[in-house]
Amino acid sequence: MKHLPLNPDIFRQNRKRFLAEMAPRSIAIFNSNDELPANGDALHPFVQNSDLYWLTGIEQEDTMLVLMPHNPDPQYREVLVLVRPNELKEKWDGHRLRASEATAISGIETIVWLDTLDGLLQPWIHLSENIYLNSNENDRKHNQVMVRDYRYAKEMQERYPLHQYKRSAAILKELRAIKTPLEIEVMQQAMDITGKTFQRLLKFIRPGVIEYEIEAEIQHSFLSQRASGPAYGSIIASGDSARVLHYVENNRECKDGDLILMDFGARYGNYCADLTRTVPVNGKFTRRQKTVYNACLHLHHYAASILKPGISIVDYTEKVGDEATVVFHKIGLLKKSDIKNEDPANRAYRRYLYHGISHHLGIDVHDVGTRTEPIRAGMVFTVEPGIYIEEEGMGIRIENNFWITKNGNKDLMKNIPITVEEIEALMKK
Repeated sequence: MKHLPLNPDIFRQNRKRFLAEMAPRSIAIFNSNDELPANGDALHPFVQNSDLYWLTGIEQEDTMLVLMPHNPDPQYREVLVLVRPNELKEKWDGHRLRASEATAISGIETIVWLDTLDGLLQPWIHLSENIYLNSNENDRKHNQVMVRDYRYAKEMQERYPLHQYKRSAAILKELRAIKTPLEIEVMQQAMDITGKTFQRLLKFIRPGVIEYEIEAEIQHSFLSQRASGPAYGSIIASGDSARVLHYVENNRECKDGDLILMDFGARYGNYCADLTRTVPVNGKFTRRQKTVYNACLHLHHYAASILKPGISIVDYTEKVGDEATVVFHKIGLLKKSDIKNEDPANRAYRRYLYHGISHHLGIDVHDVGTRTEPIRAGMVFTVEPGIYIEEEGMGIRIENNFWITKNGNKDLMKNIPITVEEIEALMKK
């Protein structure tokens, strides 16, 4: 890992929260992600299962966690399972965690090796009535690959068909959405790294620079600040490319007079930041660009002002749509007749703002959490309205990350330049 060691109390607290939700006489088993093959004998870089990481802080492959609060032997109520270090394998692939190292990261005292687990697990299962198994229940999931969680669930149901099976994901979806103050400290580091990177970019961007050169600056800045890298593929979209929401080419020259939309965020301690800023390539907004930018900034501030406990994302999005309708009329994008005759299922403002305004943020950039139930204190959301005008070849999006508090929210990116004046002044320097 590149980041400094995290406070193991993060993971102790997370396990305590999960244990409090388990039914009596239950055992919960969590698996790490697969190592995914690329081509030839190569593997894709390993990415840990988000739920397992949330509970343990362990980033190593072939890891398991067993939670059994009713185990008659107290030392086996929390068990971290690791692959046994192998001298030959370490010569090829590097160091693997020792028991003391894993305890320091996770706060779990009992470490067992993977090749000894079967002999231990069977009597634990026999002492339990319910087995909690995990699955990926992120609402945005599209992957149909039979990953380890699903293979393991099938194997367990075949071996122990008379037990009651329960879904860990249903609990974790609720728990992971509410960030503890210790988690916010880590997320704040990711956001501070991202903010420093943005200020670095303002001194670098100029006509003639290629989008991938900006992407390279982001990667350099992230790594030099101990981030593990980007939280997601950086979107560096100049000119009309900014209207493509998930633009990935990043290969065009940034031209004088154009805007450039940059959507990027650091991953630190496996927690994500998610920032978007749109700036003029030559350092100076035109009058029209400034008008549209300030309209987007107004929507950003409006959305942030109503993102409070008690509102659902569905209702919140509808209210932001109402405000966008007013704003788009003011800047000449919508006529009164467009608004009067709009289809309620496809509102007029959607021609210029065709994505959601906010999503949960955490270990995953599109983190787990509900969209339909009321927002609760402790959740972290992006706020990212945009305005995309095909006839003007222009796309603007502004995004910060907010921690929901008891009475409102806290902007975790409040120190990152956001106004026209701040951006122009820094680019001039």
